[in-house]
Amino acid sequence: MTQDVLLTISGLHEMGDLNTPAEEDEVLETITPAKYYLKNGKHYVLYDEVVEGFSGVIKNKIKITEGKVLEIIKTGSTNSHMIFEEGKSNLTVYDTPYGQFHLDMHTRTLEILEYEDEISAKVEYGLDVNNQKVADCTVFLSIKPKNAKVL
Repeated sequence: MTQDVLLTISGLHEMGDLNTPAEEDEVLETITPAKYYLKNGKHYVLYDEVVEGFSGVIKNKIKITEGKVLEIIKTGSTNSHMIFEEGKSNLTVYDTPYGQFHLDMHTRTLEILEYEDEISAKVEYGLDVNNQKVADCTVFLSIKPKNAKVL
């Protein structure tokens, strides 16, 4: 795959439980240019994130190891290191200008598909913030060469 790629991140965060209105569910989709490289059998995707209301950018690194572990590392105005492994829970501190949050991601499924010109991933996980269940999440990632068609 080429170094210049387009990263598509899309997903759904189903908030709370049956008593929470569906309009509080959060749908997200981002398409951003990124840099891709393969080093020691691990895939890396680097991209910058601009957040409205914050100065500066958040540097993001996605790391995929052996098709079994997906890591998202954020540095800058927000700092965290989220790890997704199927069937495992992983704790991290999500550091923001407004304070720290303790995140626990309970990864139910992690599917990573690697092709010559694309890597895609699907992660389904439960999200707890400060020991309180917040959402059930499904996130899709697609990494394609910059000149590829985006569907």
